[in-house]
Amino acid sequence: MARQLDYPTIHEIFSRFQALEAEPKGELEHVNAFTLVVAVALSAQATDAGVNKATRALFARVTTPQQMLDLGEEGLTEHIRTIGLYRTKAKNVMALSRRLVDHFGGEVPSSRAALVSLPGVGRKTANVVLNMWFHQPAQAVDTHIYRVGNRTGIAPGRDVEAVERALEDHVPAPFALHAHHWLILHGRYICVARKPKCGICPIRDLCLFEEKTP
Repeated sequence: MARQLDYPTIHEIFSRFQALEAEPKGELEHVNAFTLVVAVALSAQATDAGVNKATRALFARVTTPQQMLDLGEEGLTEHIRTIGLYRTKAKNVMALSRRLVDHFGGEVPSSRAALVSLPGVGRKTANVVLNMWFHQPAQAVDTHIYRVGNRTGIAPGRDVEAVERALEDHVPAPFALHAHHWLILHGRYICVARKPKCGICPIRDLCLFEEKTP
């Protein structure tokens, strides 16, 4: 685990990310807040590409919690059976749809506490929804962000909660909204788990990772 980078270095890192892509976007396809919640819940231990492939036909038909309940668990299962843990995820999606209808008037709530009260929705999923749909500077820490945060020194921490706190504490305010997307994309395409592509990394000179590749 690297030491914590200082403010000027972190500011320069995110300035470079911003210059490369000013408005980074999440790669999960969705049409509204509800379909985003469903997509993120389905994405656990699955790729965004795999989730998108499974949900295109589903979201063409289902865009509200009530429509999901009308479709039914078996109908949902048929759509998502190519996704890992699809039976458990189908049960969770039906349960969260029921809770949204019964307790939130069929609308996706915009507080973290309310979101994590939904079956199958943890803190990371809640933070993704808060960030992508409600435009709050929430930091959703996945395996990519955990790796990048610790390798580079942007946000070192021994667990995801510590990395999340480090991001909230150290990312300059102008970059906070898009920080988690920049870090996810960096981890997904450049700072990969095995043989990171340090030779094309835009922050190579600022990163504290000692085992840089050519």
